[in-house]
Amino acid sequence: MKKILLVEDEQNVAAFIKKGLEEEGYAVEVAHSAESGREKLIASQFDMFILDVILPGISGLELCKQLRTEDIQTPILMLTALSSTENVVKGLNTGADDYLAKPFKFQELLARINALARRTQKFQNNQSLTVGQLVLDKDAKTASRAGTEIKLTSTEYKLLEYIMKNSGKVLSRAELLKNVWDLHFDVGTNVVDVYVNYLRNKIDKGFEVKMIQTVIGMGYILKEET
Repeated sequence: MKKILLVEDEQNVAAFIKKGLEEEGYAVEVAHSAESGREKLIASQFDMFILDVILPGISGLELCKQLRTEDIQTPILMLTALSSTENVVKGLNTGADDYLAKPFKFQELLARINALARRTQKFQNNQSLTVGQLVLDKDAKTASRAGTEIKLTSTEYKLLEYIMKNSGKVLSRAELLKNVWDLHFDVGTNVVDVYVNYLRNKIDKGFEVKMIQTVIGMGYILKEET
């Protein structure tokens, strides 16, 4: 379930949006000022922010700018009665991902939220690989299984990345040599077997289900826990 922080000072509007989104399966927390919104940000994590532009005290635009300055990349949808092109451009330039003018129909708001959620999911998927409880973060160059961090050398990382991209497929030693070590012929080395064992000791140790399995006479396969 996606969790949304709605910062909207008009209580009737906030209640209308909250009720509609919760009926669509979203979890919604409401703040009526930027300051109270920041307090909720500290206390909890959200998948999306909906910010009204005109708020008491700090504006939604200023809050958006602060969040981006702090490198908070959560998607932001701005709501405002200021619908001129100049104001839309200003909002987007502060770091907002989308801008919806009041008054609006709930179905349009929902469509924009769903679109943002889909785009965010695609972006996140591009930054990581996931097979069961095994996750490879391609930005941080780290791995984890069931939430436990796994420390990898650069070669172990490259090998695991290739195996995860091809999970469920039997990978021959020759294929691994070519795509991980850039060796286009078998020089009689056992480097693949050595590094697969390194990965097994780090990924499968302590787990009942062994994800990296040997297919005798053919190579190796990464299988998701069942």
